Amino acid sequence: MSLTDILGFVAFLALLGWASWRRARTADEFLIANRSIGLFPLVATLVMTEFNTSTLLAFTAAGYRAGPMALALPLVFLIGLAFYTFTVARSWKRFNRLSVAEFFSERYSRSLGRFASLMLLLAMTGFCATYVKSLALIFQPLFPHVPFSLLTAVLTAVVLTSALPGGLTSIVRSDVVSFVATLLVLPGLLVIGIWTAGSPEALAAVFPRDQLAVHPVGQWNHPAQPFWFVTTLIALTCFTYIAAPWYGQKIFAARDERTAMAAVACSAVLVATLYGIAVLAAAYFRAAGHALDDPQLVMPAMIMRWLPTGVRGVGMAVLFAAALTTLGGVWTAMAAMLAADFGWAGAGRIGVQRSVMTGLAGVSWLGGTLLVDDILSRLILANVPVLALAFALLAGFHWKRASTAGAWASVVVGVTWGAGCYLFVGEAGGYTWPWAIYGIPLIFGTGIAVSILTPS
Repeated sequence: MSLTDILGFVAFLALLGWASWRRARTADEFLIANRSIGLFPLVATLVMTEFNTSTLLAFTAAGYRAGPMALALPLVFLIGLAFYTFTVARSWKRFNRLSVAEFFSERYSRSLGRFASLMLLLAMTGFCATYVKSLALIFQPLFPHVPFSLLTAVLTAVVLTSALPGGLTSIVRSDVVSFVATLLVLPGLLVIGIWTAGSPEALAAVFPRDQLAVHPVGQWNHPAQPFWFVTTLIALTCFTYIAAPWYGQKIFAARDERTAMAAVACSAVLVATLYGIAVLAAAYFRAAGHALDDPQLVMPAMIMRWLPTGVRGVGMAVLFAAALTTLGGVWTAMAAMLAADFGWAGAGRIGVQRSVMTGLAGVSWLGGTLLVDDILSRLILANVPVLALAFALLAGFHWKRASTAGAWASVVVGVTWGAGCYLFVGEAGGYTWPWAIYGIPLIFGTGIAVSILTPS
């Protein structure tokens, strides 16, 4: 990066800091922004929550390897968030607590609520580790002589410093700035990519259609982007995002039910569109003749090679902001869960919440440094405990006969099936297919059967 790029990077982060600097005075303001977020800021924060560096690196890597075939990946968010909109968005706002796990305590039992909270905390710990790792992968080429563990520590500390003063209030305000910048940078990359590659027909030469084959389950398949894998991701997203604490927390922070539902519907379209633009730009990057040893780095490579001097720094700052807002949002959701679900003395004090968030940042740094290898694989694996809650959540909202015994049975079966598929089928065997396609009916079938046999 040139001096001009560095100045652009610093200037954008300064703008982000200025926009987000607001010191929260109460725990409610820190955790749920006083339940006062309007439509535009809510759309911005929901989009930037899902537009994170882990998914961005994984999706653009697929675009670089598979070309236009990888455009199927953004459908995961379009369909998954649309499912969220019509099944739970209004229900969550009506529930309107601090933590999504409180629902399991109130609808079923205190023990199930705490167990659900522990599983969600475990999943979010895994998510945060992948976010830290992806952020470090983006910036490591710029600091090749800095040890990876030190780089992740510095980046995590910067994110924590940005989110700590105002909690969710600061995150929402910074999300608005990041959202506008993302809407400018990503389409610009795609336009430059088309111009550099020469024409859309250039993609056909690099990604020929004759690579398609038929998968044994009867679906079209591509060696770099199998459709059966996309199908499982869509199913998993539909039945895991409904319990996502970081989404639920922002729904609780919405001004009213109509705002919450409209914001999720808008974010479904915008998130899918932004990821689609990024995936297609990555395909054009390869069509333009740029070779990469690690496809996961195609996003920062596009910024550094395609954008003009000065704007490159802003582009890298936008990537940093995407990670900053996602990490901060998940940390505040985890802090809210620890406060609401385990009855800590003093949990309503803002100082305690800031201390909790600092500890969560340390755990995320350790996980990103020591445990994460392939980002997308670890991101998917962390959803095992979340999917297990699908029946208990949907039935709890929409089926009065759902019993505590049925909810417990479905959760136990879900965790056992997901862990078993991973251990016995493995990543090489495509464990996500049996986990999702057979596991979801098994979870719901168990919950329904036990609820009918043992009514509350």
